[in-house]
Amino acid sequence: MRAHGRSILANEALVFDAVDASYGDSRVLRGVSFRLRQGSLLGLLGRNGAGKSTCMNVAVGLLAARGGAVRLGHETISGLAPEDICRRGIALVPQARRVFNNLSVAENLLVAARPPAGAAHEPWTQATVYSAFPRLAERKKQLAGSLSGGEQQMLAIGRALMTNPRVLLMDEPSEGLAPQIVAEVMATIGRLKQQGLSIVLVEQNAKLVFDIADDIVILNTGRVVVTDSAEKLRASGIDLSEHLGVF
Repeated sequence: MRAHGRSILANEALVFDAVDASYGDSRVLRGVSFRLRQGSLLGLLGRNGAGKSTCMNVAVGLLAARGGAVRLGHETISGLAPEDICRRGIALVPQARRVFNNLSVAENLLVAARPPAGAAHEPWTQATVYSAFPRLAERKKQLAGSLSGGEQQMLAIGRALMTNPRVLLMDEPSEGLAPQIVAEVMATIGRLKQQGLSIVLVEQNAKLVFDIADDIVILNTGRVVVTDSAEKLRASGIDLSEHLGVF
């Protein structure tokens, strides 16, 4: 029995275990539990205010959990400082990108560079990021603040990859982008998944998520209301309007 438990644990990249979180007196997460499997992509869906970004903030230590625990593999990381969590192998591509506008593309990448934290894949370097995003290579001396929205999103992803994460969290990467750029960004996310990176993708666009995710978690008012494989949910004909207000 113990060996079976170790097998399950070894397959878990990131675990939320009954996590509660609040902003001041406002309780946002209420016993949230989900599991990201190694090398898989988990889509985290929900209406505005459902708690998706709060989950990301708790995972990287920007907001302390008031109850429950977050684990990276077998290690509990809730309660650690953000820099310690980053060193252990979690990277966040934040909503609205938040690149360093007054630094060049190359400087944005260099400032984030960290050695791998036990990652099995080839380390990410400036060269490998430029290979994944040729447009960034063309603009490496350009100030990040002068890039287009799509280029800034590519830079935000590249900057996160420079930390050589075991788990990549992506908060609304398609927000504000033209459809063609969204397709490029999603294709890049697909390639990262194929390379074995474990990814949590927060998105308002449910179709984008279902097209690429292995597993789906839907939040509603800070609670998990749906958790299953994307394949099973597609086959069941889930009514997303009930949970997301989309048709």
